[in-house]
Amino acid sequence: MGQEHAGHSHDHTAGANAKMLGWALALTFTYLVAEVVGGLVFNSLALLSDAAHMLTDVAALVIALMAIKLGQKAPDEKRTYGYRRFEILAAAFNSVLLFVIAIYVFVEAIKRFANPEPIQSWGMLAVASVGLVVNLISMRLLSAGKDKSFNVKGAYLEVWADMIGSVGVIIGALIIRYTGWTWVDAVVAVGIGLWVLPRTWVLLRDTTNVLLQGVPAGLALSELRSSVVAVPGVEGVHDLHVWSISNDDVSCTMHISLRAQESASEVRRNVERLLREKFAIVHATIQTEQAGEPCELTGSGAHV
Repeated sequence: MGQEHAGHSHDHTAGANAKMLGWALALTFTYLVAEVVGGLVFNSLALLSDAAHMLTDVAALVIALMAIKLGQKAPDEKRTYGYRRFEILAAAFNSVLLFVIAIYVFVEAIKRFANPEPIQSWGMLAVASVGLVVNLISMRLLSAGKDKSFNVKGAYLEVWADMIGSVGVIIGALIIRYTGWTWVDAVVAVGIGLWVLPRTWVLLRDTTNVLLQGVPAGLALSELRSSVVAVPGVEGVHDLHVWSISNDDVSCTMHISLRAQESASEVRRNVERLLREKFAIVHATIQTEQAGEPCELTGSGAHV
């Protein structure tokens, strides 16, 4: 009965998060379209650069929604790990797209430094002010679930960062309005690009590592190996692999050689406990064998 209640509660939490994410996505996407149109109409590169950053917000919200929806879909005969890797594919596509947009903004900014163009500062200010309000509303919508879900928290941080971009565009518009320095628009655009690109690079690096089934960030394979070898009864470790399906779902496989006269089941349980308690790895496949004997002839497997 207790398990049923816990699962039911989890469904309610996921449903509430999905609803808030949906509202935030609708607001953010609507403003993204308005900002692109405003940037073109008012000739503001800063608005277009901020729109590129707003695109990361839309992508983060879509990814968060995908994680909730696809995360509830059970594995099947064709996809035994389920569908959670769609989240990583979407994030990787998003980061590549952002790099392309950033290159465009930087090239256009160089042109405008050399040949400044007239800018309608009041229109630029109005669009950026609306963006600030949209960001504040989205942050309010997401604040309730940010401490209960890593996906919601990631989306919340994206919206928070974009709020900084909106403030930058507002300041730039005011400077242009009262000084006539149109080159400030290009400076703000480059500044927003430099603010977004490092975070975009981190996102691309981490998603590529997941797609290549690399060792998850924050986990040292040498430390894991030495910790397993230190377990009583373990002679050695080989064929050790650690990877993740998504950013928070780590899996591990290994072969361990046993010392003479050691109980395979007991040693295996101790290794499982170590992985779970020290490295937060709960999905592990461990094969045991006697030291010096071919593992393909004397092995037994266990799934955690």
